[in-house]
Amino acid sequence: MFFVLAKNWYMKNKFYNGCFYHIFNKSIANFGIFSKPNNALRFIDGLDYYNSIKTKMSLSVYLRKNSLDTNFLLPKEDSVAKIISYCIMPDHYHLLVKIIHMEKFSKYINNAEASFSRYFNIKTNRKGPLWQSRFKSVYIESNEHLLHVSRYIHLNPTTKYLVDNPEDWNLSSYKYFISDQKYLKEYVKEISIDSCIDYKKFVENNKDYQRELKHIRKLMLD
Repeated sequence: MFFVLAKNWYMKNKFYNGCFYHIFNKSIANFGIFSKPNNALRFIDGLDYYNSIKTKMSLSVYLRKNSLDTNFLLPKEDSVAKIISYCIMPDHYHLLVKIIHMEKFSKYINNAEASFSRYFNIKTNRKGPLWQSRFKSVYIESNEHLLHVSRYIHLNPTTKYLVDNPEDWNLSSYKYFISDQKYLKEYVKEISIDSCIDYKKFVENNKDYQRELKHIRKLMLD
């Protein structure tokens, strides 16, 4: 038992090429840093831009003369990590990733978060940290775990009662999973369901259960 726990702790605190992780972080004091869509899109731009082993200049400098056509689910040759799924919530974010360059991954996420902090603080005339802590990671232990975490991420907006259906939340990858067969068959083949219809059923059949589970957990803490 000790060796199993030690292995799980080690994998959650180290990154390895070819392994999958659930990455997330929350704003300080639950501040709604992504409440405005433009702010959320700027953070997504950062996640896309810094996901490269070739990035040298800051995003703010790059955007002075360039624009980004962001769909960071699409694989790139120089990516630090492959983004399997994502969801940007009003005060936090979720990423499901596959590590490609483990030695650069922490810096990638730190750069994306720091870039957004600078942008947000300048925009709102604010000073100080924006995140509760360093980003957190959970090691994905199996194909089944991967599938269930992707569902959990995509159901976040409905679990929080921000929308009734996950496809109504624009700031997540769910819309791609259920509308374009290429994503499941070509881009994110790591997900064991390769049909838009089947994935939609898999996710939305669990919507009420995930809401109820959150409610039960809240009652236990109150």
